[in-house]
Amino acid sequence: MTDPADLIRPEIRALAAYPVPDAEGFIKLDAMENPWPWPEAGRQAWLERLRQAELNRYPEPRPQRLMQRLRAVMGVPDGMAVLLGNGSDELIQILALAVLGQGRPLLSPEPGFVMYRMIATFCGLEHIAVPLRRDFSLDLPAMLEAIAEHRPAVVFLAHPNNPTGNLFDEADMEQILDATDGLVVVDEAYHAFSSRSFMPRLGEWDNLLVMRTVSKMGLAGIRLGLLAGPAQWIDELDKLRLPYNINTLTRLTAEFALEHHEVLDEQTRRIREERARLAEALSGLGLEVFPSEANFLLVRTAPGRATPLFEGLRARRILIKNLHAPGSLLEDCLRMTVGTPEENAALVAALGELLAEG
Repeated sequence: MTDPADLIRPEIRALAAYPVPDAEGFIKLDAMENPWPWPEAGRQAWLERLRQAELNRYPEPRPQRLMQRLRAVMGVPDGMAVLLGNGSDELIQILALAVLGQGRPLLSPEPGFVMYRMIATFCGLEHIAVPLRRDFSLDLPAMLEAIAEHRPAVVFLAHPNNPTGNLFDEADMEQILDATDGLVVVDEAYHAFSSRSFMPRLGEWDNLLVMRTVSKMGLAGIRLGLLAGPAQWIDELDKLRLPYNINTLTRLTAEFALEHHEVLDEQTRRIREERARLAEALSGLGLEVFPSEANFLLVRTAPGRATPLFEGLRARRILIKNLHAPGSLLEDCLRMTVGTPEENAALVAALGELLAEG
């Protein structure tokens, strides 16, 4: 009998599949989703749009109308090219595959988005992790030293960062762009909740790309990401894009939603307001709440309390993310998505009860 060990790479066999817990019946505050669905008043028009779908035909290979909508809503500068992906994960994978074989690693700060490391492993690339400082800011000297030593093909900078929620210092990011002869990808998955962006600065550096997704805006279910930058890079990366990677239902839904993006803009405005209220309430419970420009909050509990609080919330049918890792920068840390006012109130009340129990 053929054994998987005979064919599957050892580093793949050593991995665990990306964990997605069953959230049925839970208040779901673990995945940084927009908590509000599309308003009922607009659903009929959306369904009418979907009735146009010719599901017997392959999708548009390069959906120009959708790309124009995204360029307008995302503020992609004139003269910059755009590549669409099945979520930002596919775009990260395309970048990794494009530089495979050059003997140069991917590099990113940690803690950071776990898929940078995972996709590097999938593609057989080395991943270099540079620890953040204790306050989750970039350790610029360490970053520059790692860039000089390893000459990474791609540097990923999440802006704001996941799972910490903070923005890195813009001057530090500029020095990283100046220091590397590889690509620098600024991942702006949480741009809708942030006060700063590198999108308007595309073209200032010939190695800068900006990546975004519509997931956090309220369209996580359609899996659509965007990579913007100079055509000299996007044209090469487009060669690795699988044909028809944006399906017809995704295209039609995204076009409709972006035509009415004021609905999403209003929802993200409400999330930012709720973020401030939730942060104040969690601080009032004695938790250390870190500054966030995303749609989630990172908190640190008293020593040894993160996992019991996580388990206590799960027992109360509230799902958050337990990031506790002994000895790491995320020791005693939990991450909580900003939900609706009712969901946030339930979270705060449950945490209050659990902390009172000791």
